Amino acid sequence: METIQNLLSDYTAKLASTTEKLERNTRENKMTAMHTGEVQQEIEQLISSLPTIIIGLSRDNNIVLWNAKAEDVLGTGAEAVMGLHISQCGIDWDWDKILDGIIHSRYHNSSTRVDDIQFLRPDGEERYLGLTVNPLNGDDNNILGLTIIGEDITDRKKMESQLQQSHKMEAIGQLAAGIAHEINTPVQFVGDNTRFFQEAFDDLIQIIKKQQEALAAAKSNSLTEELIQNTEELIEEMDLEYLEEEIPVAIEHSLKGVERIAKIVQAMKIFAHPGMVAKEPVDINKEIEKTITITRHEWKYVADLKTDFEESLPPIPCFRAEFNQVILNMIVNAAHAIAEANRDNPSQRGTIHIRTICEGNQAKICIGDTGAGIPVEIQHKIFDLFFTTKEPGKGTGQGLAISHSVIVEKHNGTLTLETREGKGTTFTIGLPMEAGPADNE
Repeated sequence: METIQNLLSDYTAKLASTTEKLERNTRENKMTAMHTGEVQQEIEQLISSLPTIIIGLSRDNNIVLWNAKAEDVLGTGAEAVMGLHISQCGIDWDWDKILDGIIHSRYHNSSTRVDDIQFLRPDGEERYLGLTVNPLNGDDNNILGLTIIGEDITDRKKMESQLQQSHKMEAIGQLAAGIAHEINTPVQFVGDNTRFFQEAFDDLIQIIKKQQEALAAAKSNSLTEELIQNTEELIEEMDLEYLEEEIPVAIEHSLKGVERIAKIVQAMKIFAHPGMVAKEPVDINKEIEKTITITRHEWKYVADLKTDFEESLPPIPCFRAEFNQVILNMIVNAAHAIAEANRDNPSQRGTIHIRTICEGNQAKICIGDTGAGIPVEIQHKIFDLFFTTKEPGKGTGQGLAISHSVIVEKHNGTLTLETREGKGTTFTIGLPMEAGPADNE
């Protein structure tokens, strides 16, 4: 009996201990559940309050998260899109870019940046997005879903465009005197030839009238030796042979002068144009030639400019106006570098060499000069905004910084340099031959 009581007592004690543990675990689980719920709520509130667009997609590209900023920017509430496939969310945006970014991110299992996505808000306002698509990986790198994070970049694009246009107008202003001189020279030539035509015309009219008088006299049998002699003397006085020889030459030169003026004006119109929002296929050889025309007054007194173009280059997708601005910056900088290098010997001319080549999947533009080169200690700063080695008033330090932004960021290209002090510098621009999935086309 005592043994049974002892066993029962032990069992009761163990049961009580087990019951206590169960109750304690239950309380802890409740606390954990409450804590988990609180944490989840805090996370949702945090995501909702973030000042950036966050969209979550499931493995099947169904929308599982649409935060408050997405509602605000895109003008569509979360309740209207949750659970829908991303293609059914009803947003009027550039679907090709969005889907290309999603496919690229899934296929490569990597973050994919998609910029300049045009979209239309429900109120009809046209704006632009910059988004990054990120894969969410589970075990064994299996993609569980995607997050799309981004912002409305419309205002930034406008500011960048205004800055570039301002710098472009500044460059035109700095070149204005030279451009005016380049136009004035053929204008003066055409003007001189026109005055020559006017005088030659008067002479020819006198000869024609005298010959008509002699012809009328011959028809009436009243032609005299005196009239014949007067006609011959007039022809000799007006130097008809000279006019026959010089008028065609003057016409040819005048036409060339007019063509020269038209070429300069056309190049100026293209350069001053604010540019396209989207990329377009561009013959970069022709664009470089136009920019050479605009900058001629900058380099013709200090350097010989040589070109070596790859004629088989196909049209390259790029922003035409921005590309022209970069080339202008490079040519002007090359001319200034040569002038500075030869400051003590102004009669010595340098060389600017521009060539285009096809290398791999890039079209490359190499712009070299025989200037003084760039010191090693400042080479890492040359693409910094407002950094310049020029004297105050002669440079703002924006040209190369903007060039780097245009080529590397807007064109997804490359901009590198090779330089040797006392020998010169070569900048090499690399542009993708084909537009990528995130590019404007």
